[in-house]
Amino acid sequence: MKNIFIHEVGMRDGLQMEKSVVPKEKKLEWIDQLVSANVDIIQIGSFVNPQRMPQMADTDELFQEINQKYANTRHPIFSGLVLNEKGLERAINSGVQLICMGVSASETHSQKNTGMTTSDALQRIIAMAHQAKSAGFAVQVSVQSAFGCGFEGRVSKERVLSIIDKYLENDLFKISLADTAGHAFPQQVEDLFGEILKRTDKAELTCHFHNTYGLGMANIYAAMQMGVEYFETAFGGLGGCPFTKIASGNVATEDFLHYLHRLNMRKDILLPQIVDLARQVSDFFGKTLPGCVYQAGILNY
Repeated sequence: MKNIFIHEVGMRDGLQMEKSVVPKEKKLEWIDQLVSANVDIIQIGSFVNPQRMPQMADTDELFQEINQKYANTRHPIFSGLVLNEKGLERAINSGVQLICMGVSASETHSQKNTGMTTSDALQRIIAMAHQAKSAGFAVQVSVQSAFGCGFEGRVSKERVLSIIDKYLENDLFKISLADTAGHAFPQQVEDLFGEILKRTDKAELTCHFHNTYGLGMANIYAAMQMGVEYFETAFGGLGGCPFTKIASGNVATEDFLHYLHRLNMRKDILLPQIVDLARQVSDFFGKTLPGCVYQAGILNY
C-alpha cells in the first residue's frame, strides 16, 4: 500500500446534481473548510456551459478568488474539470493547478455527456492534454464508465485498455478510472488497475467510485491493495453524473477518511471538520445525504 491522497470532488461532482444553486459565497465557505481540514486536492468546479449546468456557472470566479486568497499560503492543489477546448482555455486563464479531462468508454454516455463519439473525444482530449502540459499545467486524464455503463451495461476491458494505451503512448501518466455508473466490483477493480500496472511503472493512478450498488468502499479497498494512491470522494456522499442512467452519490470523503484513521493513516486530514461540513451541506439542502459517518458519528478508538 503506497501513500494515500484524497481528491475531494464534492464541490464539482457533488453539487452538479443539485437543483438548488449554491451561492458563490457559500461555496467559498465550504472550500475554506476543506482547506483548513488539510485535504490534498480540492476540485473547485467544471468549466462547462453554464446554461447546461447552472451550478457550475461561477467556476471561473471561484478560482480567481481562491487563487488570490491563498496565493501566499500553503494550501491544497485546486483542480478543475474541462470537457472541450473552450473549457480548457477558461481553465488556463483561471490558473487551475490540476486540469482534469477524460473520455467515456461508453459510446452512449460519451454522446450524452459531450456530444462526441469516444474516438473523437479521445483525439481531442489528447491534443488538449498536450496543450495544457505545454503551458505548464499538470493534467489528469480519465476513463469514464470504465467499469460499466447505465445505458449499455457491460463495457469490455479491452475497450478501456485501448484508451489507456493511447494515454500512455502520449506520455500521459496521471490516469483515473471512473466508475460513472457505479457498476464496479472489487475483482474487476483489481483486474483493470493490474493491467495498467503491467503496462507501466510510471503511472500515478486515481480511482473514482460511485456507490450505486453499495460497493463503493469495497472497491476503494481493492484499489488500495493494488497500489492506487489517489482517491476521488465527496463530502456527505453527494454526487452523480447527470448524463448517466441512474445517478448515484460518490463514496463519502468522511467515510473513507474514517476508515483510514482506523488504520492509523492520514490523521493529518481533520475528520471532524469534514463531518461538520457534511452536516452543514445536509442542512443547506434540507435532506439526508448518503454518507454514513456524518450521521453515525466518529469512532474514537
